[in-house]
Amino acid sequence: MSIFRNKAQLYVKEILAGFTIALGLIPEVIAFAVVAGVSPTLGLYGAVIMGISSAVFGGRPGLISGASGAVAVVIIDLVADHGVDYLFGALFLAGIFQILFGILKFGKFIRIVPYPVIFGFINGLIILIIFAQLDQFRTIDFNGNEGWLSSFEIIKIIFITIATLLIIKLFPYVTKAIPSALVAIILVTYCLYFFNIPTKDALDFAIHIEGNDNFIHQHFSTVYLPSLPLTWQTLEIIFPYALIIATVGLIESLVTLSILDELTQTRGKSNKECIAQGIGNMSCSVLGGMGGCAMIGQSIHNIKYGGRGRLSSLTAALALLIFTPLASNFIESIPVAALLAVVIILVINTIKWTISESIKKVSKGEVLILISVTILTLVYDVTIAVIYGIVLYALRFSWIQSKKIHATSQINRKRKEKVYFIYGPLFFGSTNNFLKIFKIKKDPKHIILDFKNSRILDQSGLDTISKLNNIYKENNKIVKLRHLSPECIKLLKQSNVACEINLIEDPSYKVASDLLD
Repeated sequence: MSIFRNKAQLYVKEILAGFTIALGLIPEVIAFAVVAGVSPTLGLYGAVIMGISSAVFGGRPGLISGASGAVAVVIIDLVADHGVDYLFGALFLAGIFQILFGILKFGKFIRIVPYPVIFGFINGLIILIIFAQLDQFRTIDFNGNEGWLSSFEIIKIIFITIATLLIIKLFPYVTKAIPSALVAIILVTYCLYFFNIPTKDALDFAIHIEGNDNFIHQHFSTVYLPSLPLTWQTLEIIFPYALIIATVGLIESLVTLSILDELTQTRGKSNKECIAQGIGNMSCSVLGGMGGCAMIGQSIHNIKYGGRGRLSSLTAALALLIFTPLASNFIESIPVAALLAVVIILVINTIKWTISESIKKVSKGEVLILISVTILTLVYDVTIAVIYGIVLYALRFSWIQSKKIHATSQINRKRKEKVYFIYGPLFFGSTNNFLKIFKIKKDPKHIILDFKNSRILDQSGLDTISKLNNIYKENNKIVKLRHLSPECIKLLKQSNVACEINLIEDPSYKVASDLLD
């Protein structure tokens, strides 16, 4: 009986955590939909689809997926320039990329993306989200000319935003059982309605986007086929956006997965999560969702609320599916200024998180990489910024490691033998320093290179061993290698390096294993 009671308590905790997360997702998802320039319906149903896909097919129990800010800022220009149909086309293609990424087992490589690159691209996305909020203070007249709102309207938006912010920050002192952002939006919306204060709301925004006032009443189950011309021109438009959506979505999703791994002391399956994200985005493209990825903040909250299984993630998605049509009239009335306050809180919380994590995980020498990735995210796009950051970090890492190669030596004069105890990695960056270690003319007849505290990492290292062996051979001296790992021995034999190898057991070193992912 105790086993059944414990299981029942666990299920109840999972379901309650899921419902709590769903309440917190409502304002967040609607806010990100506004940022992206799509109707709140696309954001809400996108969160439902991504949530179900991640809960059912994902590689990390407890992870929450939805319409995220990372994807929102990527699709702003696509939606503004080409419309929602092209967004759906890009999501379908992005889903294919993500599924292929998982099938080819590339998910493990996201785990080795350096922290300065991750925090740099997150900072860039935060700044883009902030810039996107300026659109709330602009308007378009009947002639199609864009301009700023009147001073009175701007002051009114600022006042509503500040009021919402105060409620969000102060309500947790009353209770933390209900998300303060949801409470703030409800209170502000009904206060404006009660006092008959006109302001731009979600309905006005949807009419501006779609040209009708029926945006929230569309049927979720309806299969929607985007009306896209199947031409090379269409592919040229959606391909770069699809690649960025897939890249950004996977980076944020697998970073979230790694964070939850640390919190729960368990290991998720990154390749499986890649496939789940791809299924979710492809489903969004045909069911009318905005698309998205894993959400760091909500996933952490879910774990803290006790939701560590798939049931909590699935409950959150299904609860959101139930809430959306029931609350359609209320969602239409939510002031855009209140959603602006929600975005500001999310930005502040993300900045706090990146700063605290950067202090712990980014050294002073890596700050320049972080700043560079942030700037490139703003100037170009996330994909270019991340690739640049990884290359720059790899060069910095290589430079630091290249200076670590050194050796101590021990001479046995009776046996005319000298042992070099090598320390540090031998690879393309350290080959020159490695060759400087040896006193070839002064060394005795027999030379032993002990690699117990070193590793040969690449072909350049092998070539250097071969070069050193040839130099000693020209001086009528013999080189022997010992304490090599099985991988090094295999590489040396394949390269036909003419050195005598002393086979001594050494551990097998691995970096990333497909068995774990």
